[in-house]
Amino acid sequence: MEISNFDQWVNTLSTAVSKARGMGMSDEMIRSSAVQVGNYLYANVDPDIPENRVLRAMWEVADEPERQAIASTLVKLCDKYGRH
Repeated sequence: MEISNFDQWVNTLSTAVSKARGMGMSDEMIRSSAVQVGNYLYANVDPDIPENRVLRAMWEVADEPERQAIASTLVKLCDKYGRH
C-alpha cells in the first residue's frame, strides 16, 4: 500500500496499534516496539512523505528517552486520530 498523505499515514499506524492490542500487547510493549521500528526505519529507509521526513529528522536528534517519548506520542496520535 502506498501512503501519500497524513490521513493514510495515521490510519496505517492506527491499524498496526489496534492489531497489536488485539494480539494482547500492552501499551508499554507497543511503545517499545515502536522505538525498535523507529530505529530500524531511521537506519534503513529513505522517507517518502513529509511526515516521515519530519519523524526522521526528529529521530536523528533525539536521545533514547526522547525517542521513547516520540513513540509514545505516536501511539496517542493513533488513538485520537486513527480509524480502528
